[in-house]
Amino acid sequence: MTGRIIIDLFTTLDGVAQAPGGPEEDESGAFPYGGWQAGYPSEAVGARVAKGMETLDALLLGRRTYDIFAGYWPHHTTGPEGFIGQLFDRVPKYVASRDAAIELDWQGSTRVGGDLASDIAGMRERHQEVHVIGSIDFVQTLLADKLYDELNLWVYPVVLGQGKKVFPDGAAPANMQLLSAEEGDGGAVLLRYAPLPGDVRTGVMGV
Repeated sequence: MTGRIIIDLFTTLDGVAQAPGGPEEDESGAFPYGGWQAGYPSEAVGARVAKGMETLDALLLGRRTYDIFAGYWPHHTTGPEGFIGQLFDRVPKYVASRDAAIELDWQGSTRVGGDLASDIAGMRERHQEVHVIGSIDFVQTLLADKLYDELNLWVYPVVLGQGKKVFPDGAAPANMQLLSAEEGDGGAVLLRYAPLPGDVRTGVMGV
């Protein structure tokens, strides 16, 4: 079995993916727009996100996102969010961290990061779909090293002008293939991409 690494992000039109869910999610850089996604509530987007998780059998998270999830989802395994809470509680959770002394109290949690390429190769052997949710700092490493199979971007019709971007200045050049585009309600659009090999080509456009 060769599993897939799937990145799921909420982003603005100008590519900011920092703290979509709440003000305290990521305050680094004195970011003033934490919780920007709340201005665009959508049952359709929520349903589509939940459907995309139906085949998820492992999570791969950055440390900050892991701490947020570990403090929230184990306490939300019933009610409207019960499906996601039970799923996240049940599946293995891999946490990218260079700190070998971190304490991971959420059941099924394991630290990775000594040799990320090797760690991800092992995940591909053990799992069908490993989802990376949020974790923007860690995602930038996966994108730069092409250690992923699919990038899902929920793009919202808002421009913030600051914050951590999916592709910041200095990001590694890369080619991508658009797999699909889906329009949600409230103006959000789901864009699904896969990485393509080769260098970015340049030239002169014809008439």
